[in-house]
Amino acid sequence: MASYRKLKSGKWRAEVCCLGVRKSGVFQSKIKARAWATGLEASIHDGSYKSGLVGSKTFGDLLQEYERRVSTKKKGWKKESIRIQRFCRDDAITDILLRDLTSNVFAQWRDARLQEVSAGTVNRELNLLSHALNVAVREWEWMDYNPMKGLKRPRASEPRDRLISDIEIQKILFSCGYEADIPLDTISSRVAAAFLFAIETAMRAGEIVKLTWQHVYIDKRYVFLPDSKTGRSRKVPLSNDAVRLLEQLPKGGKTCFGISSSQLDSIFRKHRDRCGIEDLHFHDTRHDAITRLAKKIDVLDLARIVGIRDLKILMVYYNESVEDIAKKL
Repeated sequence: MASYRKLKSGKWRAEVCCLGVRKSGVFQSKIKARAWATGLEASIHDGSYKSGLVGSKTFGDLLQEYERRVSTKKKGWKKESIRIQRFCRDDAITDILLRDLTSNVFAQWRDARLQEVSAGTVNRELNLLSHALNVAVREWEWMDYNPMKGLKRPRASEPRDRLISDIEIQKILFSCGYEADIPLDTISSRVAAAFLFAIETAMRAGEIVKLTWQHVYIDKRYVFLPDSKTGRSRKVPLSNDAVRLLEQLPKGGKTCFGISSSQLDSIFRKHRDRCGIEDLHFHDTRHDAITRLAKKIDVLDLARIVGIRDLKILMVYYNESVEDIAKKL
């Protein structure tokens, strides 16, 4: 139902919020404001109202346009593109007309999705959908209002606190055929080297596989990352073991480790499973590395090295056990 408010100028403002459409207008009299609002509400209810370019466009049309115009400009656009394509192929919500989208539609989708995947996954998907809607509202004028605004998000699970034991490290190295101080001429051995390098440097998997020799400064004991996940460059100091790992790698390739992200992921998981190690992800090396480095260097230096600007996020990665902390007391 519309609301009306008299302004200091003597004019009247009418505000309509109906089925996801929010519009307002200023009129000389309350009669004119009421007439405008009544007509607008009627057109919204009978489906004749067209907002911007919406017309008969569906939520799937919006997501495909978002993929084409927005996703392709992001670093992780490939994964996001696959996710959007899955939405458009498998989710009935993408067949709904934009003008029929309401918070209740997304609430029902959220509850159904929670039966299939974790709360963390649902939150990531909701973030994507909400951003697409915001772009459609603010930049494309396809909609007047984001129907997801105010939608309750599921409570995410506790952050991971998985550290890697020395026994688990040795098992993976053995399974990959890695040996110290000899050239690494197999992909599996280089995956093992990347695993160790991640533990030494706290670098992300994507940063490791993209590392090139032109950005390695052995004599100055650091590597330069011109473009990280955060979009900022940074320098990462090298420990003695990190230097040794780099010296084991064959020279002359396009990248230092000579492996792709997909090879690193699949080969690491294969050897992890072969070793019978449960609940271990390659990204857990970042937790492990940050926890180890925190014992050696100042927290501000650590944040700069690992590329984390928010100390609250750094705390998520710091996972030293209570038993080890108690030993320091």
